[in-house]
Amino acid sequence: MKSPSAPTGGEHRVAAGQPLTDLARHGDRDIEPGLVDFAVNVRGATPDFLLRALNARIGDLARYPGVDDERRAVEAIARHHRRDPSEVLLLAGAAEGFALLPQLQPRLAALVQPSFTEPERALRAADVAIEQVVLPPPWNLDPDLVPESADLVVLGNPTNPTSVLHPRAAIAALRRPGRVVVVDEAFADIVPGEPESLAGDRLDGVLVLRSITKTFALAGLRAGYLLGDPLLLRRLARARPHWPLGTLQLVALEVCAGPEGAAYAAAQAAEVQAHRASMIAALQGVGVEVLGRPSASFVTIAVPNGTAFKERLRDHGYAVRSCANFVGMGPDMLRLAVRDESTVSGLIDAIGKVG
Repeated sequence: MKSPSAPTGGEHRVAAGQPLTDLARHGDRDIEPGLVDFAVNVRGATPDFLLRALNARIGDLARYPGVDDERRAVEAIARHHRRDPSEVLLLAGAAEGFALLPQLQPRLAALVQPSFTEPERALRAADVAIEQVVLPPPWNLDPDLVPESADLVVLGNPTNPTSVLHPRAAIAALRRPGRVVVVDEAFADIVPGEPESLAGDRLDGVLVLRSITKTFALAGLRAGYLLGDPLLLRRLARARPHWPLGTLQLVALEVCAGPEGAAYAAAQAAEVQAHRASMIAALQGVGVEVLGRPSASFVTIAVPNGTAFKERLRDHGYAVRSCANFVGMGPDMLRLAVRDESTVSGLIDAIGKVG
């Protein structure tokens, strides 16, 4: 099923010269001083144990990143996912993983939509042919919708912005000889127990993309990694510059993949699960439609005249994310980051004033 590169329709306010329908627009563009942030999916503040580890290495910034730092980060990630170190490729943020995909030289990329916009941007910039595979609400994955001719398939799990968690069996069913399946698991560590993650599975042709910037509140540092076949990882990395990651990124990856990081992520996942249930109940209690079956640190809602609704919320001090630039969605759908009960209570009051 084909669709345009981004949905259109309605009048969209331009913030900082960037319309809501622009594929390059993300939730951070909605944050302004004084606004309560429901637009960005980063969790709270960077944990103290991680700040201590980073601060301990500030004095090393005069030197180039060390081989030992890279080795320790790779080995920590490999242990965490029960992988061989050769199956780990460190990234300067998950977005870099999407930017590397054209190195695979795909003939046809199937993008399972709605989903994060960066894969489409990277592939279009490299003139890769794209087929949009648009899942209808509630956005359940149907492997049969993906064209057989696609030699690259990209999807999220759980998916941004729908918060839908696809069964691992459905993702595994996408595999074909000569096809690479890229699973964006940037939010997988916020799902208790990670039941549908493929990060620890050695499946031919499957690459798993992970991020530490969301759960650990490191969006300003940019760090992530890919897991998969070493041959595929080498193809992706062949055009990268020397020192693709800095010392602090390497330290953060090592710590987040270690025991303290794993325990922190598990605690965050449990907290998000509880806050999400409370938030959904509060939204539904004031008549707001919550879409799909949310499993991540954000939920998607449907409201009439969504762009105007979003702007009225802004006038009352709340920033939310429009879904106008997600394929298969539109301006009457908004993404809300999961927040604690007190913060959500304020949002509900604001909804009552603008709804």
